Amino acid sequence: MKNDINLTIEPRVKDIGIPVRRILPWAKKRMVGPFIFLDEMGPVFLHAPDDHIDVRPHPHIGLSTLTYLFEGSLYHRDSLGTVQEILPGEVNWMTAGKGISHSERETKEARSKDRRLHGLQFWVALPKHAEDMDPTFFHYDSNLVPKVETGSAKIDVVAGTFAGQTSPLIAHSPMIFLTARASKEGMLHIPSNGFELAIYVVKGTAMINGEKTSENKMVVFNTGSDLAIEHSADALIAVIGGEPFPEERYIYWNFVSSSKEKIEKAKIAWEDGSFPQVPGDAEKIPLPKD
Repeated sequence: MKNDINLTIEPRVKDIGIPVRRILPWAKKRMVGPFIFLDEMGPVFLHAPDDHIDVRPHPHIGLSTLTYLFEGSLYHRDSLGTVQEILPGEVNWMTAGKGISHSERETKEARSKDRRLHGLQFWVALPKHAEDMDPTFFHYDSNLVPKVETGSAKIDVVAGTFAGQTSPLIAHSPMIFLTARASKEGMLHIPSNGFELAIYVVKGTAMINGEKTSENKMVVFNTGSDLAIEHSADALIAVIGGEPFPEERYIYWNFVSSSKEKIEKAKIAWEDGSFPQVPGDAEKIPLPKD
């Protein structure tokens, strides 16, 4: 029903070397469940050899990053020594905990060709008890991501459980992330399981609980609202959500924490070089000047 809707978010367009749509955080809605940040990268066409993704090493605390691509590739390196290319349908899940740094670039082979890039990048805040955990990194090939066929769409169960399928992704609090790619007009039913849920329409149109929404808009629903999604034949939809946290989260640059003091310590460590560094990569993004 229409009164299930909490609010609708229209992204702000940013330029980080490529165009991105920033959906979260938003002035009136900082988080959806544990999700505290969402960028849609592209879709953009990159021309070889001049156009390329080159995000230098930068730090995180208090969160997990989740990268999911529809097109293109990215090349991840981090302070654990991880080196991992990510392709469409695969998942990179990096948990910063008490501190990790990483870079996001492209391989030389990828940069040598004209190509498209399109994907979603999330930050998922850690529950308070996990904020000081050791950092970890997991990569899941596309064949490890459970698939659900509804008759009108193929759903990737990237995180959480849906229709009896459970993602192997090790989440640190109850959450869900689904992508639904339509093959024809149809209906999807998403039970809330007590979560706060949001729908982001990447492509196409959808009628959600009787309210029409369109491409590049996020609709956030009241906690506990089940969703009935009537989608167009060309729809590409992301469903995110989870259990809201009882405490506030603070954000400064790439740092997230329930404690302002931890953020201040991370800022100092990044500036003085004591923060974990990406092996073999002397470049880094400096701390912003307030």
